[in-house]
Amino acid sequence: MQSLFQDSELFAWVILPLLIFLARICDQSIGTLRLIFISKGMKYIAPLLGFFEVIIWLLAVGQIMQHLDNWVCYIAYGAGFAMGNFIGIRIEERLSLGTVIIRVILSSESPELVSNLKEQNFGLTLVDGEGAKGKVKLIFSIIRRKEVQRFVGIVQQYNPNAFYTIEEVKSSNEGVFRRIKERSVLDGFGARLKKTK
Repeated sequence: MQSLFQDSELFAWVILPLLIFLARICDQSIGTLRLIFISKGMKYIAPLLGFFEVIIWLLAVGQIMQHLDNWVCYIAYGAGFAMGNFIGIRIEERLSLGTVIIRVILSSESPELVSNLKEQNFGLTLVDGEGAKGKVKLIFSIIRRKEVQRFVGIVQQYNPNAFYTIEEVKSSNEGVFRRIKERSVLDGFGARLKKTK
């Protein structure tokens, strides 16, 4: 019964390519995340992801090798690879892992912007500089990636024409990091539990 199903046209031209497509999405998504984790220095998660990535890849390639005359499997393999890259990047964006450095260059003083960023508990370093058109004020801040939209939103609110750059930071030591609201609520809950014991 199983061999009849595997020899059928439906299996060869629809189900098998679909399985190869899904397998490639899985292994390529995992592979993309693995590379991102390696670049962020997460050396313990990356090998575990690599193990699952290779097992899934072997299963997909094994099916391709058994059905070399099936061109639909090749299309499914390539499409799964492309979709897996896209999905892996989207997953990493949603996770928002790591920290970034934001450099903001202002053509004029903006005390309201600096004050608001400090009120939001962002750690700042302010530097006077010289630009192509005269004196500038530089703001440096290392923040969690989850906070980028909030930080940039404040900058654009007070200075819509501000020039800024954002870069990944592999590691940092010490510094002032804004406490994420959800975490502070949990911390408060934990503190209350300690008091009741």
